[in-house]
Amino acid sequence: MTQNLTYTQCGDYYFPDIRLAHTETQSLGEYGRMRRTFLGQNKPMLFNDMVLTETLFPHLWEVQQTCAMRIELLMTDLLAKNPAPDKVTQQLEWVTHMNSLKAQAEEIILRELVYGEDVV
Repeated sequence: MTQNLTYTQCGDYYFPDIRLAHTETQSLGEYGRMRRTFLGQNKPMLFNDMVLTETLFPHLWEVQQTCAMRIELLMTDLLAKNPAPDKVTQQLEWVTHMNSLKAQAEEIILRELVYGEDVV
């Protein structure tokens, strides 16, 4: 496979005109940023390969979206198994209960999706 590269002259030097294929301005969420940090610190070869092949950010966006959907599903399942106290009469207990369920759901997705060894 050959590519026809164009160059821009700057003084006495020629620089290749390289453009990224993925230039979306969509910002990463919490889980996408956590996945990026994990890959950079624990899988530097994979991280660099994904950067060079321009597959890193699509992977991070997919992880972010998958985590958000899984949190919703897990919260629904956990709430069905552990019903919350009445929100009107026991507000503080309801908040405590919901925070506990969210912490459980986040622990699951962090272990499976964010810090998982397999690349999606």
